[in-house]
Amino acid sequence: PIKTHPHIHEGNALTTDWSKIIAPQNLNFIISNPPFVGFTYQSAEQKADLLAATKLKSKNIDYVCAWYFKAADFIQGTQIRCAFVSTNSICQGEQVAIIWKPLLDKFNIDFAWRTFIWNSESNQKAHVHVVIIGFSQVEGLQKFIFDGKEIILAENINAYLMNAPNIFIESRNEPICDAPPMRVGNRPTDGGNLIIEAADYEEFIRREPLAKKYIRPYIGAKEFINGKMRYCLWLVNCPPNELRKMPLVFERVKAVETFRLNCKSPITRTSKKSPALFQAIAQPTTDYLAIPRISSERRKYVPIGFMTPDIIVSDDVQYVQDATVYHFGVLISSVHMAWLKTVCGRLEMRYRYSATIVYNNFVWCEPTPEQRARIEATAQNILDVRAKYPDASLADLYDATAMPPDLRKAHELNDKAVMKAYGFAQNMTEAEIVGELFKMYQAFIG
Repeated sequence: PIKTHPHIHEGNALTTDWSKIIAPQNLNFIISNPPFVGFTYQSAEQKADLLAATKLKSKNIDYVCAWYFKAADFIQGTQIRCAFVSTNSICQGEQVAIIWKPLLDKFNIDFAWRTFIWNSESNQKAHVHVVIIGFSQVEGLQKFIFDGKEIILAENINAYLMNAPNIFIESRNEPICDAPPMRVGNRPTDGGNLIIEAADYEEFIRREPLAKKYIRPYIGAKEFINGKMRYCLWLVNCPPNELRKMPLVFERVKAVETFRLNCKSPITRTSKKSPALFQAIAQPTTDYLAIPRISSERRKYVPIGFMTPDIIVSDDVQYVQDATVYHFGVLISSVHMAWLKTVCGRLEMRYRYSATIVYNNFVWCEPTPEQRARIEATAQNILDVRAKYPDASLADLYDATAMPPDLRKAHELNDKAVMKAYGFAQNMTEAEIVGELFKMYQAFIG
């Protein structure tokens, strides 16, 4: 029970001058659970408050960040210690560099509780994934990282809540190393009119037999991971006289034109001039390595795999054209997975793989010819073991419980080969791997 009388001041904490409520020299702690509102869902007033508090014009920062900036200014030159419950998104993806670069010039992170589910006692409770971050200008404090039941003594806690130097992984358009580029798949923006569901495929072909040569398999992340079929009308080389001979197809194309005409986006409205085509076409012309943009955090490895160019890839899959089995081996290794888990954005807790943050900033190893050959062999072994289960989807194969023992063993051998190529000890923890990768990244960018 609170024995003293509390003094409650009601108002907008972001526009209120805190020093008029209490002088900084009379304050010991600031403890808060600020509101979590993603940029897309913020009101005009909230966006204005966020801009005023942070001076950041980015369109991808959470409302909770405003409290960090407000507190950072207030505690300058004091011994005040702060701790905020925050949405975990502020420590993930491209948001990290934007908000934490200026913040870590003003204070140090004293302790951090890594992502956990915040449960309320409400009957309509929502499971929110949060972190707790303690910060101040106080020097000489022992720093702690809490991760479930584990307590880690840290020398420094960076913006990714790792025991590592203050390094910021910023958006990059091309790979930092000599690696093949990663691209985003094709974006239809068609109102669903160019897409044919598997259940409708046979009937559509029966009614419109001339369309068969223009229908191609179409994969997004769900189809790729779960082994499902979907199709699309791929009319890239369809002459207008043939298009007009296919009334069902022509009807769908006209529907695309209408859909795009009614869209708010100027780019989409402009693309009404080519309604037979996907709005953004980026189809690989050779075999490619497909990486789903969203994948479950419950899997030890993000399922990736090779596809042929006749399969149209959607924009919720990213791909590396002309990737070799060596590239596959490194990207599906525990080394790359550790990097991904640390720097990627998240959708709730699911991994959000991005080329600009994850892939383009990943520092590749420089293997000897023997080490490269070993990775190629272990990576090919993973593919060979997968092929033994033709009826199993990637979701089946990479389920944490159902993963076949021979596939698990193949991955372990590949992990060892990649670790050796990086010069990492085989018994290194995931956190230690990430710490070394951060050092390599820092050395690489100078």
